[in-house]
Amino acid sequence: MESIFQHFRKEEQPFIEKVNSWVKEVEDTYAPKLTEFLDPRQRFIAESIVRNSDLMMSVAGGFPNSERERVLIYPDYYTPAAEDFQISLYEIHYPQKFVTMKHSQVLGSLLSVGIDRSRFGDIRLSEERVQFAVSTEVAEYIHVNFTQVGKVKISVQPVLKEEDRITVLEEWTEELHIISSLRIDTVVAALTTSSRAKASSLIKGEKVKVNWTTIDQQAFEVEEADIVSIRGFGRYKVLNIEGRTRKDKIRVMIGALV
Repeated sequence: MESIFQHFRKEEQPFIEKVNSWVKEVEDTYAPKLTEFLDPRQRFIAESIVRNSDLMMSVAGGFPNSERERVLIYPDYYTPAAEDFQISLYEIHYPQKFVTMKHSQVLGSLLSVGIDRSRFGDIRLSEERVQFAVSTEVAEYIHVNFTQVGKVKISVQPVLKEEDRITVLEEWTEELHIISSLRIDTVVAALTTSSRAKASSLIKGEKVKVNWTTIDQQAFEVEEADIVSIRGFGRYKVLNIEGRTRKDKIRVMIGALV
């Protein structure tokens, strides 16, 4: 266990223990284990642990190119099917002529129904359409109780046909950065082509998030598979930490959402 922890952040240890318990459950029962929706960093951790076992792992999020996905951990004899992931998709119906929906409004209203964030996958918006993924285990509860976004009355209907799903075509560009450390202030300075002082002010101003969590500690270090969001600049993904240069700088491949 100690050797696993040393590769990840201290604050990630509870999640690592959870993944280990999933792996042990599958090894003991020889039956598949389905998780809730995980973000890219959590999936990276899960994959790192599962690949050191004799088990297999597959993911699905309901939408093409989903950001949040459920993970199925299973013995090598098992062949996963789409229904194993227990994902339901819904579309929100609302008075489109008078209301503009925002991602944050939809998420906040979903959470106010009393269901944990881990039960929800992606929320997709396209022009006037809004769809979201949810664990099938709580889908009926959502169908009955999710009737309002902010002050706007809404209804939700299942998205049953694959062609009706909102497709988001994300384009990422990759760029190699040579940086002195993996500290978030150093990374932000490189991504925004600004000084460490400017990067520090962005962090202190709560404009920087890593994996959807606001970061206020400049010494926080990024890891592979982290999603970094900088308000006013964009969204980035740490693709690969490639090692050090002869001058002891760190080579990091980072993707930027175009």
